[in-house]
Amino acid sequence: MEGTIIGLDIGGTKFAVIEGTLAGQVLARSQHPTMPERGFEDTFQRLCAAIEETLAAAHEEGRQVRALSVSIGGPLDIERGIIYSPPNLPGWDAIPLKDLLHERFHLPVYVEHDGNAGALAEWHFGAGKGARNLIFLTMGTGLGAGIILNGQLYRGTSDLAGEVGHIRIAPDGPLAYGKRGSWEGYCAGPAFAALAQEMFPQRWGQGISTPEITRLALEGDADALAVVERVAYYLGQGLAILADILNPEIIVIGSMAVRLGETLLAPARRAMEAEALPGTYRICRVVPAALGERIGDIAALCAAIEALAPAERENS
Repeated sequence: MEGTIIGLDIGGTKFAVIEGTLAGQVLARSQHPTMPERGFEDTFQRLCAAIEETLAAAHEEGRQVRALSVSIGGPLDIERGIIYSPPNLPGWDAIPLKDLLHERFHLPVYVEHDGNAGALAEWHFGAGKGARNLIFLTMGTGLGAGIILNGQLYRGTSDLAGEVGHIRIAPDGPLAYGKRGSWEGYCAGPAFAALAQEMFPQRWGQGISTPEITRLALEGDADALAVVERVAYYLGQGLAILADILNPEIIVIGSMAVRLGETLLAPARRAMEAEALPGTYRICRVVPAALGERIGDIAALCAAIEALAPAERENS
């Protein structure tokens, strides 16, 4: 048998440890709270314990693990695997995660930005198969992008390509990414609850959550639908910017687009069409992630898949 990969999907709320194959098949999975408020060392020790359990289970099943693969939010130095205080992981400042994992487990370690990993997952295994130019938007706790240009992942000069959440989309708005009016402030998951409080303060106070707004919108609640329409308007504005600059044939959106489907995407496309050049809009499909809620698991494997699979093909 070919060896397997252990993928780490590390977020601010939870981390998952996945064993999978180079073909993107998930064989085992466990999920754990990140609890970043306890500091990096606490999270790292629990992460390592979960990896050890996964390694032991793989060994019992007769499988050999070849590498560790990490999907994590930026900013980070991808080649060296150094994490520089992602907004959802405060205190992870200049953490040499790649070296620490290699020293602990003596396996090759590959690290990728979670937006890039999501783009690779959808490109290899999801809605973007066969595309030459693809943009993937995370649209979860944050808003980031992974970009495939001319059939290659584009990371930028200093691994910061795809930080689209920092784009200012309005003069003012919910605070996110260090500025009011950022695209992340209007279109990441927390924006739905923040805008609900702003638009309907008599109905929704601090207790309202994005999952509740999502549920109500899908049930046809008029106020919740108005919130979704407002997010969709700003989503479309940003999509038009990406389409006009990069001219992709497909933009794939995860998380909130998967949960809300056409309730979000139909008005977003209308806003995008009104703003974008006709030629860039006409050629560009905007779709939810085909991998759905599984995308984080598949993306966690993709740093290693991208590094190892080409060599496998050359040797086959």
